[in-house]
Amino acid sequence: MRLGLAGKTALICASTSGLGRATARALAEEGAKVVVTGRSAERAKEVADGLPGAVGVGCDLVADGGAERLLTAAREAVGDLDILVLNGPGPAPGPARATDTTGVAQAIATLVTPQEILVRGTLPTMVGRGWGRILSISSTSVQAPLPNLSLSNLGRAALAGYLKTLAAEVAAQGVTVNSLLPGRIATPRAREIDEAAAQRTGQPLAEVEAASKTTIPAGRYGEPDEFGAVAAFLCSTQAAYITGTALRCDGGLVPTL
Repeated sequence: MRLGLAGKTALICASTSGLGRATARALAEEGAKVVVTGRSAERAKEVADGLPGAVGVGCDLVADGGAERLLTAAREAVGDLDILVLNGPGPAPGPARATDTTGVAQAIATLVTPQEILVRGTLPTMVGRGWGRILSISSTSVQAPLPNLSLSNLGRAALAGYLKTLAAEVAAQGVTVNSLLPGRIATPRAREIDEAAAQRTGQPLAEVEAASKTTIPAGRYGEPDEFGAVAAFLCSTQAAYITGTALRCDGGLVPTL
């Protein structure tokens, strides 16, 4: 299947590793002009050099003015954006009863504020062209909050609610807005969560990982490239009638329809 992405311009946030990198690779291989981003400009350029037609831009989205600077740099590199993929690291693990005002503010500053700025900055051009794709790389916690990830659960749910509202507002203008919810994918973030669980419970990391896999019907963690392929489809021309959706890529992990 040809996804109709050749020549489309795409900004992929936090794309120097993990799910963001897999998404950037999938889009670049389909012919999109991809902007790879990360806090380290050197690392972003290194990853971009390994992808066809990609460019690397260093930017800290959480810093004051970070989202605005990233939009400016992306436009200078590839022009106005057809595709915006929202992504970023989650807050530190922790229980809900330990949450405080500082933590809540951090969750919003990390998982909501820069994303809203990026959407607001790219949406007018998409609407004007009558074509656009906004995709959030989120988490299954949007549908089933995860234990000991209270701040991540809070921030991701808030962003998902905003994007669902937006999707209905721009659907008639040819812009789709979706969330892609990874389950346990073999990324550095998944390992970080497993390491935190091992430290919290006193179990060896290997035992924590093995126990986690038993809860997944597929019996394994997903591969980043499997996730990237789904992301590329949601950004494709063929996915024009899919919007306002939160799609799981989780090996059957979440026990809901």
